[in-house]
Amino acid sequence: MTVVSLLISIAALIIAIIAYQRSGGSIEEMKRRVEELGITTESMRSKTADLLNSFEKKLRGEDKPAGGQSPDQKDEPPQNTA
Repeated sequence: MTVVSLLISIAALIIAIIAYQRSGGSIEEMKRRVEELGITTESMRSKTADLLNSFEKKLRGEDKPAGGQSPDQKDEPPQNTA
Protein backbone atom coordinates (compact mmCIF):
# COMPACT_ATOMS: atom_id res chain seq x y z
CA MET A 1 0.00 0.00 0.00
CA THR A 2 2.85 2.42 0.77
CA VAL A 3 4.43 1.64 -2.60
CA VAL A 4 1.20 2.61 -4.35
CA SER A 5 1.03 5.84 -2.35
CA LEU A 6 4.63 6.66 -3.29
CA LEU A 7 3.97 6.02 -6.99
CA ILE A 8 0.83 8.20 -6.92
CA SER A 9 2.70 11.06 -5.21
CA ILE A 10 5.56 10.87 -7.73
CA ALA A 11 3.06 10.91 -10.61
CA ALA A 12 1.31 13.93 -9.06
CA LEU A 13 4.64 15.75 -8.75
CA ILE A 14 5.48 15.08 -12.40
CA ILE A 15 2.05 16.28 -13.52
CA ALA A 16 2.44 19.45 -11.43
CA ILE A 17 5.85 20.20 -12.96
CA ILE A 18 4.51 19.69 -16.48
CA ALA A 19 1.53 21.96 -15.76
CA TYR A 20 3.84 24.65 -14.35
CA GLN A 21 6.04 24.54 -17.45
CA ARG A 22 3.03 24.73 -19.78
CA SER A 23 1.70 27.78 -17.95
CA GLY A 24 4.90 29.66 -18.76
CA GLY A 25 7.05 28.93 -15.74
CA SER A 26 10.58 27.64 -16.00
CA ILE A 27 12.60 25.45 -13.69
CA GLU A 28 15.23 28.21 -13.33
CA GLU A 29 12.57 30.70 -12.24
CA MET A 30 11.23 28.21 -9.72
CA LYS A 31 14.74 27.64 -8.30
CA ARG A 32 15.30 31.40 -8.03
CA ARG A 33 12.02 31.88 -6.15
CA VAL A 34 12.84 29.07 -3.74
CA GLU A 35 16.25 30.64 -3.03
CA GLU A 36 14.64 34.07 -2.46
CA LEU A 37 12.17 32.50 -0.08
CA GLY A 38 15.05 30.88 1.82
CA ILE A 39 16.81 34.24 2.21
CA THR A 40 13.59 35.89 3.37
CA THR A 41 12.90 33.08 5.81
CA GLU A 42 16.41 33.33 7.28
CA SER A 43 16.05 37.10 7.69
CA MET A 44 12.69 36.72 9.45
CA ARG A 45 14.08 33.98 11.70
CA SER A 46 16.97 36.20 12.73
CA LYS A 47 14.68 39.18 13.47
CA THR A 48 12.31 36.99 15.47
CA ALA A 49 15.19 35.57 17.51
CA ASP A 50 16.45 39.10 18.29
CA LEU A 51 12.98 40.25 19.36
CA LEU A 52 12.49 37.21 21.58
CA ASN A 53 15.90 37.75 23.17
CA SER A 54 15.05 41.38 23.89
CA PHE A 55 11.64 40.42 25.29
CA GLU A 56 13.24 37.81 27.54
CA LYS A 57 15.71 40.36 28.96
CA LYS A 58 12.92 42.84 29.68
CA LEU A 59 10.74 40.17 31.23
CA ARG A 60 13.52 38.96 33.52
CA GLY A 61 14.51 42.51 34.46
CA GLU A 62 18.01 42.32 33.01
CA ASP A 63 17.42 45.25 30.65
CA LYS A 64 17.10 48.46 32.69
CA PRO A 65 15.35 51.45 31.11
CA ALA A 66 17.26 54.73 30.66
CA GLY A 67 17.23 57.09 33.64
CA GLY A 68 17.55 54.40 36.29
CA GLN A 69 13.82 53.99 36.81
CA SER A 70 12.15 50.67 37.20
CA PRO A 71 9.49 49.77 34.62
CA ASP A 72 6.77 50.36 37.28
CA GLN A 73 7.73 54.02 37.87
CA LYS A 74 6.29 56.73 35.67
CA ASP A 75 7.57 60.19 34.79
CA GLU A 76 4.53 61.85 36.43
CA PRO A 77 5.13 64.05 39.50
CA PRO A 78 3.46 62.95 42.76
CA GLN A 79 -0.03 64.33 43.28
CA ASN A 80 -1.03 66.20 46.44
CA THR A 81 -4.35 65.05 47.84
CA ALA A 82 -4.56 67.78 50.52
